[in-house]
Amino acid sequence: MKRMKWWLLCWLVLYLVFHNIPCMGKTSCNNDHKKSNPSCNDQSSVSDKCQGSGRCKPSRGKKAAILNTTCCMEEINSILEKGTGRNTIDAMRNLEQMLEETEVNETTPISIKRIVAILHRPNGLFRGLEINANETKAMSAMAVNNSKVRIQLPRELGVGSDNTIVFCMLTWPETNGTIWEAPGEIYESRLIGLSVRGKNVSGLQERVNITMNLILKENETRRPLCAFFNFSTQKYSSYGCETLWDNSQNHVTCSCDHLTYFGVLMVSADISPEHQQILTFITLTGCSISLFALVLTVLLFITNKTIRTDVSMKVHINLAIALILLNVHFLPSHTVAELSSTGLCLYVALSLHFSLLATFSWMAVEGFHLYLLLIRVFNIYVRRYLLKISLVGWGVPAVIVSLVAIIDTDTYGRVPLDLSNSNSTAICYIRNDMVKNVTTVGVFSLVFLFNMIMLGVMVQRVLSLRHNKEFGQRNHDRAKREILTLLGITVLLGIPWGLVFFSFGYLTTAGLYPFCILNSLQGFFIFLWFVMSLRKIGKSAETSGVTHSINS
Repeated sequence: MKRMKWWLLCWLVLYLVFHNIPCMGKTSCNNDHKKSNPSCNDQSSVSDKCQGSGRCKPSRGKKAAILNTTCCMEEINSILEKGTGRNTIDAMRNLEQMLEETEVNETTPISIKRIVAILHRPNGLFRGLEINANETKAMSAMAVNNSKVRIQLPRELGVGSDNTIVFCMLTWPETNGTIWEAPGEIYESRLIGLSVRGKNVSGLQERVNITMNLILKENETRRPLCAFFNFSTQKYSSYGCETLWDNSQNHVTCSCDHLTYFGVLMVSADISPEHQQILTFITLTGCSISLFALVLTVLLFITNKTIRTDVSMKVHINLAIALILLNVHFLPSHTVAELSSTGLCLYVALSLHFSLLATFSWMAVEGFHLYLLLIRVFNIYVRRYLLKISLVGWGVPAVIVSLVAIIDTDTYGRVPLDLSNSNSTAICYIRNDMVKNVTTVGVFSLVFLFNMIMLGVMVQRVLSLRHNKEFGQRNHDRAKREILTLLGITVLLGIPWGLVFFSFGYLTTAGLYPFCILNSLQGFFIFLWFVMSLRKIGKSAETSGVTHSINS
């Protein structure tokens, strides 16, 4: 009997060893049992299931399983830690597409190490959605502990049951530095991706709000700036996004009119709020004084018959009119920006752009006119001269503004002066940085270069005349007149506008003060130049009258 028991016990042990049946509540998952026992698959780890690469190769219109998406996220996580910039960009595109094509019937959170995602499929009428996420998980319409990000999606998205809302938060290793050649440090090395399956979302009236916790050091000199990564240009941009933040807040909100991958750039805080208020006051005061002085200048020109026949004075008056238009549209611009009327803001932005370009073009005409007087001297008669320079002075700006408006009207609109705080003073102007840089900074750079050459020629001519004349008792008075003449020409040529090139980096604040003071008072300086010219013409008339009386 004992031999029988030992034989049965040995047989049982051998059976358990060679057939791998469940023992002590555990299941052995060899290849044979995976086919017969589905629970074996559920017990395997993600890493075991996702062996090999190439999981992130989605196809548009073809549904992806949760397992494939999880494996893709595992692969992307490895690329984030080891891959190059180009590899991570391509991987992110594939991940976004894979998440959009993942088949879900309800809200499904997925988290793999540095990647936290949630897929939300609306069941009925979409009335907006709130998503909260921390470093390990994301939830919709529910709070999470130690939340890092809160997303508020507007009703305007208009998603239906056939759409899937995708939220994806990625956190880069801190040792990687800036992400995708960002112009500044990405706060906490974190990007927030938002998309909707089957929809390209842009131009929203009800904005998407992305709120992120923000803890700055006490001596922090940088400020947050909301930006997104443009996969087409592979550059960061803040176009269509507003940064809602001030120094007293421990969070920053990015309010954007489209969906993509967003982040918070930590950029240099060039101007403090105190300096910005002072500079704004200086600018508004100077422009108001200039506007009044320029109107007086035009009235003096109209009422004086002698000046109306002078060609140089006609050129000066056109510059004065351009500056009047600039000040008339600039001064109320911040008030118009606060109104809800987009049409009125569009008009002010267009007019402000046109009048600024007209000011630059008439500065260039002043330089050309100076060239004719000082360099050519002889044979300077040009048929219909005033008509031709007027076509250049007013026509070129009109063509540029018309082309910009025809290509994209949304280029013009409300622009906050402080990009890190959309609640700061705003004006109606150019919203597109590329258009602004090309049509204003680019145009002015050419005008400034040409007029600097003309000013150099003028200085050389004055110095040569001084050497040719004998020094007498009135040498001091003559020097004073020459200095005043050069200063007047400097204003007419717009040379003080060149201070803008010294308003970057460490010289930002120091450069902006003289820039705002001198350029806001440009109209007043032109008025003084005009009055001095009137006085000079009056003295010349008196001298010629006395000479005529003596001769008679």
